Amino acid sequence: MTDLPAADPSVSSPLLALDIGGTSIRAAQVVDGQIVRRLETRTPKPSTPGSVILAATELARPLAAECRALGVACAGAVAGGRVTATAAHTFPGWTDIPLSAELGEQLNLPCSALNDARAAAWGEYAAGAGWGSREFMFITVSTGVGAGLILDGRLHLAGNGLDAELGFVSVPALWHPGSDVPPLGQLVPLEFETSGTALNARAALHAHQNARALADAAEAGDVQADADYTRSAALIAWKVADLAAMLGITRAALGGSVGLRIGYLERVRSALAHFPERYQPQIVHAELGADAGLIGAALWAARLSSPTRQRS
Repeated sequence: MTDLPAADPSVSSPLLALDIGGTSIRAAQVVDGQIVRRLETRTPKPSTPGSVILAATELARPLAAECRALGVACAGAVAGGRVTATAAHTFPGWTDIPLSAELGEQLNLPCSALNDARAAAWGEYAAGAGWGSREFMFITVSTGVGAGLILDGRLHLAGNGLDAELGFVSVPALWHPGSDVPPLGQLVPLEFETSGTALNARAALHAHQNARALADAAEAGDVQADADYTRSAALIAWKVADLAAMLGITRAALGGSVGLRIGYLERVRSALAHFPERYQPQIVHAELGADAGLIGAALWAARLSSPTRQRS
């Protein structure tokens, strides 16, 4: 875990942020936790390291001259500024790519990189729903399930890039049973049973157009839709309670297209109420929306230009 001291208030030049995703690449100038300029482009296909780094560099260059440091939020396992894709079909060839070094050299700025969910967690902690807490978790429930952890006011970063991979923890399989039965029964990654992708699959089985339509039906009283929707929320609540028991999490913020629905938040809270009170952190909605990763990456990069910077 790494402490991030406050940026030097005497330094007024903006920070540069990049958010590299499978669909788009976004660049922004950030001042005092607020985005003041932004640009966006489509992520090139195929999304090989060279093509993505070139596209990100060209997008960010018009914003770079005024900035003092660069922060990058990127999908995949990120450790020491190097990126390995966890979805190789989306980012082919991304194995131990020195993303920080290459972007920093191209844009002539000190550069740091974080997994996109970890960057969003830091953004929410520093400038959003996590403000004032010390043990905080950000959870995005969208296409997949991602997360980031703040422990004792510090962003948790593991040496192998597996810092808070909530979507990969195991839960009992109901919707996606495998062919091999392990000793504990059918177990699958959490996101296989909870994500928007999983809810899309459930929607198709019950004549709903997509996850949004299933959620709409659940919130309108459709019994079958509500069972699927509620199960997703209950599994998320279960794992949040586990983390509260292990790590003392006192607040968790839900983001993502599924997690930001008020009906989903209500169902997570309802499921969490079945656990002992001490394992029930406060559950709130994330506040920064799609900008959480950009803001978090920028604020994380502030440590590179701070005279009181502490070592990772």
